[in-house]
Amino acid sequence: MADSQRRVFDDRYREGTPPWDIGRPQAELVALAEAGEIVGDVLDVGCGTGENALHLAALGKRVLGVDGSPTAIARALEKAAARGLQVPFLVADALDLKALHRRFETAVDCGLFHVFDRADRRTYAQSLTEVLSPGSTLHLLCFSDEEPPGPGPRRISESDVRDAFRSIFALTRLREARFERLGADPARAWLATLVRI
Repeated sequence: MADSQRRVFDDRYREGTPPWDIGRPQAELVALAEAGEIVGDVLDVGCGTGENALHLAALGKRVLGVDGSPTAIARALEKAAARGLQVPFLVADALDLKALHRRFETAVDCGLFHVFDRADRRTYAQSLTEVLSPGSTLHLLCFSDEEPPGPGPRRISESDVRDAFRSIFALTRLREARFERLGADPARAWLATLVRI
């Protein structure tokens, strides 16, 4: 992610509570965890202020949360301390996850993929291969092209997901979902499950 784009997101956090920071984990992630689909060590990419990672940690998962916004990471660390949860949160570039020098069995992305343009989506998919070994799983929640035009992130088509991950991840599930927002009805979304080839 370009420095200018990172600054825009950090500014949104410094100005208050952005609409994607709903103060709780996304319901789709909660359901995945309840279904036993989040296993092993977990990477929460684009973790924001940490609600998804903290939910998983409270369930006993070992989680690392990363985000490009220093302000979001500072808030996530404060939440972890207040809740007595040992969750590391780091400022990191999702397009250069190799810098983490770690491997995970599961990665979750609730709202990051749809901020990238086409070229960066492919770069992001390749970056994920540096932290996910073959057989590891990525769960991805992003705005759908079924969501009407208007403010908010890019609308993502089924083919956008397939194209970004083609030949390096196997798409095992893609279904309609909901992306919860602060002060608004949930947006139409895709929930994709992909397995690293």
